[in-house]
Amino acid sequence: MSAKVAEFNNWQAVHDEVLRRLHSRQWKPGELIPNEVELAQEFGCARPTVNRALRALADAGLLDRRRKAGTRVAMHPVRKATLEIPIIRLEIEGKGQKYAYKLLHTSQQSPTEILCKQFPLTNTQPILYLNALHYADQKPYMYEVRWVNLAALPQITDVDFTKISANEWLVMNAPFTKGDISFSAAPASVNEAKELDIPVGNAVFIVDRTTWYEGDVITSVRQVFFPDYAMNTVI
Repeated sequence: MSAKVAEFNNWQAVHDEVLRRLHSRQWKPGELIPNEVELAQEFGCARPTVNRALRALADAGLLDRRRKAGTRVAMHPVRKATLEIPIIRLEIEGKGQKYAYKLLHTSQQSPTEILCKQFPLTNTQPILYLNALHYADQKPYMYEVRWVNLAALPQITDVDFTKISANEWLVMNAPFTKGDISFSAAPASVNEAKELDIPVGNAVFIVDRTTWYEGDVITSVRQVFFPDYAMNTVI
Protein backbone atom coordinates (compact mmCIF):
# COMPACT_ATOMS: atom_id res chain seq x y z
CA MET A 1 0.00 0.00 0.00
CA SER A 2 1.42 3.40 -0.94
CA ALA A 3 1.74 5.97 1.82
CA LYS A 4 -0.27 9.16 1.76
CA VAL A 5 1.68 12.34 1.07
CA ALA A 6 0.34 13.99 4.22
CA GLU A 7 2.04 11.36 6.35
CA PHE A 8 5.52 12.52 5.32
CA ASN A 9 5.48 16.28 5.77
CA ASN A 10 8.38 16.26 8.27
CA TRP A 11 11.70 14.48 8.66
CA GLN A 12 10.61 12.47 11.69
CA ALA A 13 7.83 10.82 9.70
CA VAL A 14 10.29 9.89 6.96
CA HIS A 15 12.72 8.63 9.62
CA ASP A 16 10.05 6.39 11.16
CA GLU A 17 9.02 4.91 7.81
CA VAL A 18 12.61 4.16 6.79
CA LEU A 19 13.20 2.64 10.23
CA ARG A 20 10.10 0.46 9.76
CA ARG A 21 11.47 -0.82 6.46
CA LEU A 22 14.81 -1.61 8.08
CA HIS A 23 13.25 -3.48 10.98
CA SER A 24 10.91 -5.45 8.71
CA ARG A 25 13.86 -6.32 6.43
CA GLN A 26 12.10 -4.75 3.47
CA TRP A 27 15.57 -3.33 2.94
CA LYS A 28 18.10 -5.99 3.88
CA PRO A 29 21.59 -5.56 5.39
CA GLY A 30 24.06 -4.47 2.72
CA GLU A 31 21.32 -3.50 0.27
CA LEU A 32 21.48 -0.17 -1.56
CA ILE A 33 18.35 1.83 -0.78
CA PRO A 34 16.67 4.35 -3.13
CA ASN A 35 18.45 7.69 -3.37
CA GLU A 36 17.20 10.90 -1.79
CA VAL A 37 15.52 12.16 -4.96
CA GLU A 38 13.61 8.90 -5.39
CA LEU A 39 12.56 8.81 -1.74
CA ALA A 40 11.48 12.46 -1.78
CA GLN A 41 9.32 11.72 -4.82
CA GLU A 42 7.83 8.62 -3.20
CA PHE A 43 7.09 10.37 0.10
CA GLY A 44 5.94 13.61 -1.51
CA CYS A 45 8.34 15.76 0.50
CA ALA A 46 11.42 17.90 -0.05
CA ARG A 47 14.82 16.30 -0.53
CA PRO A 48 16.32 18.06 2.55
CA THR A 49 13.59 16.38 4.63
CA VAL A 50 14.76 12.98 3.41
CA ASN A 51 18.39 13.95 3.90
CA ARG A 52 17.86 14.83 7.55
CA ALA A 53 16.04 11.58 8.22
CA LEU A 54 18.75 9.47 6.59
CA ARG A 55 21.50 11.37 8.41
CA ALA A 56 19.83 10.63 11.73
CA LEU A 57 19.65 6.92 10.90
CA ALA A 58 23.28 6.92 9.75
CA ASP A 59 24.30 8.60 13.01
CA ALA A 60 22.42 5.85 14.84
CA GLY A 61 24.54 3.25 13.00
CA LEU A 62 21.70 1.79 10.92
CA LEU A 63 22.71 3.15 7.52
CA ASP A 64 26.05 3.42 5.78
CA ARG A 65 26.19 6.63 3.70
CA ARG A 66 29.04 7.22 1.30
CA ARG A 67 29.47 10.06 -1.09
CA LYS A 68 28.86 9.03 -4.72
CA ALA A 69 28.31 5.44 -3.58
CA GLY A 70 24.81 5.91 -2.20
CA THR A 71 23.24 4.73 1.03
CA ARG A 72 23.22 1.11 2.11
CA VAL A 73 21.67 -0.70 5.02
CA ALA A 74 24.45 -1.32 7.52
CA MET A 75 25.73 -4.90 7.43
CA HIS A 76 26.31 -4.94 11.18
CA PRO A 77 24.13 -2.22 12.73
CA VAL A 78 25.50 -0.82 15.95
CA ARG A 79 22.92 0.58 18.33
CA LYS A 80 24.33 3.72 19.88
CA ALA A 81 23.52 5.01 23.32
CA THR A 82 21.87 8.41 23.44
CA LEU A 83 23.64 10.76 25.80
CA GLU A 84 22.52 14.22 26.77
CA ILE A 85 24.31 16.77 28.90
CA PRO A 86 22.06 16.88 31.96
CA ILE A 87 21.23 19.93 34.00
CA ILE A 88 22.21 18.64 37.41
CA ARG A 89 19.51 20.66 39.18
CA LEU A 90 16.80 19.02 37.07
CA GLU A 91 18.39 15.59 37.50
CA ILE A 92 18.24 15.92 41.28
CA GLU A 93 14.76 17.42 41.35
CA GLY A 94 13.58 14.68 38.99
CA LYS A 95 14.47 12.19 41.71
CA GLY A 96 12.24 14.06 44.14
CA GLN A 97 15.18 15.50 46.07
CA LYS A 98 15.87 19.08 47.10
CA TYR A 99 18.61 20.73 45.08
CA ALA A 100 21.24 23.13 46.36
CA TYR A 101 24.41 24.50 44.84
CA LYS A 102 27.55 26.20 46.14
CA LEU A 103 30.21 27.99 44.12
CA LEU A 104 33.52 27.19 45.79
CA HIS A 105 35.90 29.19 43.65
CA THR A 106 36.09 31.15 40.40
CA SER A 107 38.87 33.10 38.77
CA GLN A 108 40.32 34.10 35.43
CA GLN A 109 43.73 32.63 34.74
CA SER A 110 46.06 31.53 31.99
CA PRO A 111 45.64 27.94 30.77
CA THR A 112 48.14 25.40 32.00
CA GLU A 113 50.73 23.90 29.70
CA ILE A 114 48.67 20.70 29.56
CA LEU A 115 45.57 22.57 28.41
CA CYS A 116 47.55 24.47 25.78
CA LYS A 117 48.80 21.17 24.36
CA GLN A 118 45.42 19.47 24.54
CA PHE A 119 43.48 22.30 22.91
CA PRO A 120 44.35 25.11 20.46
CA LEU A 121 45.01 27.67 23.19
CA THR A 122 47.92 29.95 24.01
CA ASN A 123 49.18 30.67 27.48
CA THR A 124 48.13 34.31 27.04
CA GLN A 125 44.53 33.37 26.28
CA PRO A 126 42.48 33.77 29.49
CA ILE A 127 40.19 31.06 30.74
CA LEU A 128 37.53 31.06 33.44
CA TYR A 129 38.20 28.51 36.14
CA LEU A 130 35.41 27.34 38.47
CA ASN A 131 34.75 24.62 40.96
CA ALA A 132 31.45 23.98 42.63
CA LEU A 133 29.47 21.51 44.67
CA HIS A 134 25.93 20.29 43.96
CA TYR A 135 23.75 18.91 46.75
CA ALA A 136 20.77 16.58 46.93
CA ASP A 137 18.74 16.76 50.13
CA GLN A 138 21.59 18.72 51.75
CA LYS A 139 24.13 15.96 51.01
CA PRO A 140 26.98 16.26 48.50
CA TYR A 141 25.92 14.89 45.11
CA MET A 142 28.57 16.03 42.64
CA TYR A 143 31.77 18.04 42.77
CA GLU A 144 32.83 19.71 39.53
CA VAL A 145 36.00 21.37 38.32
CA ARG A 146 35.54 23.33 35.11
CA TRP A 147 37.24 25.79 32.83
CA VAL A 148 35.66 27.88 30.07
CA ASN A 149 37.33 29.39 27.02
CA LEU A 150 36.62 33.12 27.35
CA ALA A 151 37.56 33.74 23.73
CA ALA A 152 34.66 31.52 22.69
CA LEU A 153 32.22 32.78 25.35
CA PRO A 154 33.21 36.32 26.43
CA GLN A 155 29.66 37.02 27.69
CA ILE A 156 30.07 34.45 30.43
CA THR A 157 32.05 36.97 32.51
CA ASP A 158 28.76 38.79 33.21
CA VAL A 159 27.12 35.72 34.78
CA ASP A 160 26.75 35.51 38.56
CA PHE A 161 27.68 31.90 39.27
CA THR A 162 26.66 32.18 42.89
CA LYS A 163 23.06 32.17 41.64
CA ILE A 164 23.21 29.69 38.74
CA SER A 165 25.63 26.83 38.14
CA ALA A 166 27.96 26.88 35.15
CA ASN A 167 26.45 23.52 34.22
CA GLU A 168 22.96 24.96 33.89
CA TRP A 169 23.99 28.23 32.24
CA LEU A 170 26.12 26.50 29.60
CA VAL A 171 23.48 23.91 28.72
CA MET A 172 20.95 26.69 28.18
CA ASN A 173 23.19 29.27 26.49
CA ALA A 174 26.19 27.65 24.80
CA PRO A 175 25.43 25.54 21.69
CA PHE A 176 28.10 23.07 20.62
CA THR A 177 28.85 21.15 17.44
CA LYS A 178 30.80 18.25 18.91
CA GLY A 179 32.04 16.87 22.17
CA ASP A 180 33.99 14.06 23.75
CA ILE A 181 33.19 12.31 26.97
CA SER A 182 34.79 9.62 29.09
CA PHE A 183 33.61 7.70 32.13
CA SER A 184 35.79 6.20 34.81
CA ALA A 185 35.90 4.98 38.37
CA ALA A 186 38.79 6.03 40.56
CA PRO A 187 39.76 6.48 44.20
CA ALA A 188 38.72 9.87 45.52
CA SER A 189 41.59 12.31 45.88
CA VAL A 190 42.13 14.24 49.09
CA ASN A 191 40.31 17.29 47.74
CA GLU A 192 37.48 15.28 46.15
CA ALA A 193 36.98 13.33 49.37
CA LYS A 194 36.89 16.54 51.37
CA GLU A 195 34.22 18.15 49.18
CA LEU A 196 32.07 15.01 48.92
CA ASP A 197 32.52 14.24 52.64
CA ILE A 198 33.77 10.69 52.07
CA PRO A 199 36.95 8.83 53.07
CA VAL A 200 40.01 9.41 50.89
CA GLY A 201 40.35 6.56 48.40
CA ASN A 202 36.67 5.69 48.21
CA ALA A 203 35.65 4.77 44.66
CA VAL A 204 33.86 7.59 42.85
CA PHE A 205 32.25 7.85 39.43
CA ILE A 206 33.91 10.44 37.19
CA VAL A 207 32.71 12.10 33.99
CA ASP A 208 35.24 14.06 31.93
CA ARG A 209 33.63 16.06 29.13
CA THR A 210 34.78 18.64 26.60
CA THR A 211 32.53 20.46 24.13
CA TRP A 212 33.45 22.40 20.99
CA TYR A 213 31.78 24.88 18.70
CA GLU A 214 33.26 24.33 15.27
CA GLY A 215 37.02 24.75 15.82
CA ASP A 216 36.89 26.38 19.25
CA VAL A 217 36.80 24.53 22.53
CA ILE A 218 34.01 25.88 24.75
CA THR A 219 34.41 24.17 28.09
CA SER A 220 36.01 21.19 29.74
CA VAL A 221 34.72 19.78 33.00
CA ARG A 222 35.44 16.97 35.42
CA GLN A 223 32.39 15.88 37.42
CA VAL A 224 33.01 13.67 40.43
CA PHE A 225 29.90 12.00 41.80
CA PHE A 226 29.12 10.65 45.25
CA PRO A 227 29.80 6.87 45.44
CA ASP A 228 26.15 5.77 45.14
CA TYR A 229 25.61 7.60 41.83
CA ALA A 230 24.18 5.65 38.87
CA MET A 231 23.94 6.86 35.27
CA ASN A 232 21.08 5.82 33.00
CA THR A 233 20.88 6.09 29.21
CA VAL A 234 18.90 4.60 26.34
CA ILE A 235 19.74 2.69 23.17
